[in-house]
Amino acid sequence: MAAAALLFSGTILYRQYKITEEIAGKIIRFHVRANSDTKIDQELKLKVRDAIGNYMQPKLSGISDIEKSRQIVKENLEQIEKAASSVIAAEGYTYPVTASLTITKFPEKTYGAYTFPAGNYEALEVLIGKGKGHNWWCVMYPNMCFFNSTYEVVDEEADKSLQQALTQAEYEALMEHKNFKVKFALVEQLREIFENL
Repeated sequence: MAAAALLFSGTILYRQYKITEEIAGKIIRFHVRANSDTKIDQELKLKVRDAIGNYMQPKLSGISDIEKSRQIVKENLEQIEKAASSVIAAEGYTYPVTASLTITKFPEKTYGAYTFPAGNYEALEVLIGKGKGHNWWCVMYPNMCFFNSTYEVVDEEADKSLQQALTQAEYEALMEHKNFKVKFALVEQLREIFENL
């Protein structure tokens, strides 16, 4: 009985790990980290986000390939930094800003109807000043950031892009947030049972 339960919980964890890894390998996130959590720095973060969005939207419009998206981001890192620095200076601050395409550890995040599992994701990461404040993020590829200059609503076009980039199982996994929470609660209960044997 204990061996079967252990095998079951191990299978669930392995399946979740593989799906997370597969999803992470097919998307590029856009991540802006504020200097601090002060109201002013958080507002500045959103202005920087908007400036980068206005700059990158036409460049990424219609791109349906992760390699091409990655290339566009890499080719524009200097201009992204300039766009951010321009906003920062216009607001009266001297914070340095860096933009890089990097692998970043993300906690579980919900974006619209989708819950992206915790894991390591490739991201255009923009750090303002010390980068110690709360961050803002979205999915840059497939393009869920820049449709109609709307950031918090996943429209039909963005949904289609995501479905095209992921397998059906991966896409459905993003919608199964509650199911995964139930599965992990079961795994946690099994772990407690084994510890008490």
